[in-house]
Amino acid sequence: MNMPVKKIGAEGVAPSAGATAPVVAMTPKRPPLAETYARMARETAVRVIPPLVVLALLMLVWELICRRAGSTLPPPSKVFKDTKELILDPFFDHGGIDKGLFWHLSASLQRVAYGYSIAAVVGIALGTLVGQSVWAMRGLDPLFQVLRTIPPLAWLPLSLAAFRDGQPSAIFVIFITSVWPIIINTAVGIRNIPQDYRNVAAVVQLNPLEFFGKIMIPAAAPYIFTGLRIGIGLSWLAIVAAEMLIGGVGIGFFIWDAWNSSHISEIILALFYVGIIGFVLDRLIAGLGRFVTHGTAQN
Repeated sequence: MNMPVKKIGAEGVAPSAGATAPVVAMTPKRPPLAETYARMARETAVRVIPPLVVLALLMLVWELICRRAGSTLPPPSKVFKDTKELILDPFFDHGGIDKGLFWHLSASLQRVAYGYSIAAVVGIALGTLVGQSVWAMRGLDPLFQVLRTIPPLAWLPLSLAAFRDGQPSAIFVIFITSVWPIIINTAVGIRNIPQDYRNVAAVVQLNPLEFFGKIMIPAAAPYIFTGLRIGIGLSWLAIVAAEMLIGGVGIGFFIWDAWNSSHISEIILALFYVGIIGFVLDRLIAGLGRFVTHGTAQN
């Protein structure tokens, strides 16, 4: 008599009739480091190479145009030759206003940090008030719309008359220039909070402080950081213009002093640094916005 033969499983035990075979979880295979590095290199190249190519072409055109006889602007080769010492030694300090570019830039950045920080605090507070209160919006919004159209340098004589000193006057100009986009964007963000969020806050009975910290600010954060990015750009623009008039140490005064001394190459070098630092400041605020909002803030 032939008996049925049971097949032995992979574990050496024959599975019983009707039993379900064990499911082995498969761990996804991680890509090799070489592939990861290659992907990172490709992404970096896509971001870096096009701007470098455009910059090289612009420099070539600039060089060809300004090397002609009678040109009033120096070509890049002459700019580098004239400002080589400033580039290689930005930290010298011979006293007074005879300082390297590092000290001028750091003085400007310090003023921007003070004025912009005050503008951020005041702007978010006022924007929250205007966005949350209909009466505040009707009373303050028209005033804000009028004041924000005043050019930054128009505030400088008034601030000099009030403070009698260049440092607080420059900080005030930065504040009054950068606070308006922060107020307006914060107010728009607060007004656009979904009603469902407000309903949930009412159901769980959040007090005003908890509603502000847990609902209002997180929901409006993308709008707030948009205003903060606009504000930091305006702050950097305002300080360069203000320092041309108040004097002292600062990149704006450095540019004006170079103009008075007919050092055009130094002006071009300073403008290059101003542009780079402005770009870095914008990227810093954008990166902070992405971190705080978990990627919902615009790049």
